[in-house]
Amino acid sequence: MKRPSIYVESRIRCPMEQLWAHTQQPELHQQWDLRFTEIEYLPRASDAEPQQFLYATRIGFGLGVAGCGESLGTREKNGERTSVLKFWSDEAVSLIREGAGFWKHVPTDDGLRFFTRYDYQTRFGAAGAWLDRLAFRPLIGWATAWGFDSLRLWLEQGQRPAVSRALGLIMALVRFTLGFVWIYQGVVPKLLYPDTGELGILQGAGFSVGTAHGVAAAVGVGEILFGLLFWVLPMDKLRPVYWLNMLGLLVLGAGALFSQPAVFEAPFNPLTLNLALMALAAVALAIPTELVPSAARCLRQPPEGARPAAKVPQEAPAAVA
Repeated sequence: MKRPSIYVESRIRCPMEQLWAHTQQPELHQQWDLRFTEIEYLPRASDAEPQQFLYATRIGFGLGVAGCGESLGTREKNGERTSVLKFWSDEAVSLIREGAGFWKHVPTDDGLRFFTRYDYQTRFGAAGAWLDRLAFRPLIGWATAWGFDSLRLWLEQGQRPAVSRALGLIMALVRFTLGFVWIYQGVVPKLLYPDTGELGILQGAGFSVGTAHGVAAAVGVGEILFGLLFWVLPMDKLRPVYWLNMLGLLVLGAGALFSQPAVFEAPFNPLTLNLALMALAAVALAIPTELVPSAARCLRQPPEGARPAAKVPQEAPAAVA
């Protein structure tokens, strides 16, 4: 099974020395790169020896993966800088067995072209290869790109990676919650169990029993499709959807108040639920999307017309720290 190497590129407007420091100094690197929780350089006898390092990644629930790495060298040519690394992990829980790759910093007219390419070998035979292809490789590629954009915001806007992580988490929770609630409201009370209250509201609005069933089903499908928008649309395309969310909740709340005002006396009634969902949409609208890191802002393939990047080194089949 041929596996594609991972490529991520970002354009960053900052001095070369500043970008170089944030990718080479462990105390800076570990702040923006989602793939690593800790990076520690090991002592070496002289500058001529390869720089070895330890890395660790916490994966939650008290679990983590640790490994080692080694700088195969750095070079500067025509104003460009390249850092080549290899890494490996002896831990049985690590899907990655060994890998290698590189950073490259290329000056351009509008800043620095910063990109990486890396690859790696996996454990667990065919099962590990399929897990990597279907889930892990897309995830680690996304994490690399998200980290690159977090680094760009740090160097261009002065926004610390901890703030970027918080904003990213807030937006993710808002999107997931709004999408889930709309889909749930479409599936459960509209399609599966309309007799629990939805039909009463529609009949109170003047619909017959038969028509109320059809209207409930149609509204349910519409709510499901609307909820999916929060999950599938890019972040920068969602602002109109947040406004529609608030308008839709006002309309639905007014309809319930007109047709069956008694429902507003129940716990977690339309008033409290709608206000909470409107508040979540307001939070999303209040956060400038340009300050929230996004993997979508990075290139995932080399741009057409660009000079071929260096090949992934083969001292160890591949990934970069």
